[in-house]
Amino acid sequence: MFPTYIDPVFRPPSEGRSLIFQVTNGCSWNKCTFCDMYTQPQKKFRARSDDDILEEIRSAAAIGPRFEKVFLADGDALVLPVRKLEMILMAVREHLPWVKRVGAYCLPRNIRKKSVDELTRLRELGLGIAYVGAESGDDQVLEAISKGETYESTLEALLKLKSAGITTSVMVLNGMGGAALSEQHAVNSALLMNEAQPDFLSTLIVSYPLGEDRVKQGFESIGKVYQLPDQQALFEELYRFIDTLELTDTVFRSDHASNYLPLRGSLGADKQRLLQELETAILRPGQIKLRQEWQRGL
Repeated sequence: MFPTYIDPVFRPPSEGRSLIFQVTNGCSWNKCTFCDMYTQPQKKFRARSDDDILEEIRSAAAIGPRFEKVFLADGDALVLPVRKLEMILMAVREHLPWVKRVGAYCLPRNIRKKSVDELTRLRELGLGIAYVGAESGDDQVLEAISKGETYESTLEALLKLKSAGITTSVMVLNGMGGAALSEQHAVNSALLMNEAQPDFLSTLIVSYPLGEDRVKQGFESIGKVYQLPDQQALFEELYRFIDTLELTDTVFRSDHASNYLPLRGSLGADKQRLLQELETAILRPGQIKLRQEWQRGL
């Protein structure tokens, strides 16, 4: 029996060659106004049973050492109790001994009730990386999008994960503050990253394939009008974000298919180069290769 999935299933780009075990279905929070990933009826949140998970792990062993990484889906597998996560990781270690790393998405709230000692135990059992969608470091933006987090709650989770030795990969959404809150979104997101010093940091441009209504309503609830910045304003916001960053050893990627200008580098070593590329895109767009609208995707 090979792993079975309730579609759609999402995973980070870096987990493209990973074996995916869907240990939960959907997202336990699922209230973020910008996210439509788990809104379909079949994606209502539930945890898979221990027996189903163990059967899939044992069955996957039959295909042999084709996968060196495992990803635990869906949206926030780390919501599971420590006992259950230990069971899953020990089963992967027993039946798939060639696996070098296990990863999972992680909402900051998932970490609040887990101690550093418990997280360290999970890391020792193979949990190597947690992907955290911070989205923004600005409390007004976080309130408007119903993230259910704050600057401080996100920082607490990231620091706790790092204390446990778990690699942190953080995502910030370019444009999430709209035109109205663009500057404070950029600056406060950068300040959050400066305190957290994540191992990996990525940005992508927010998009709304099912429409912006929920996002607009959320911003109206805090007395703001939401309008997605145009390409020029998105570049300016990203410039302000990177310019405010003071990172010492973070791999930075802004090369998701949604981005007009793919950027890659190490922060802070490549900070000035990245700023120069953005400055060219802002002031002399014809001199740098940008993605056309038809080339962009989710």
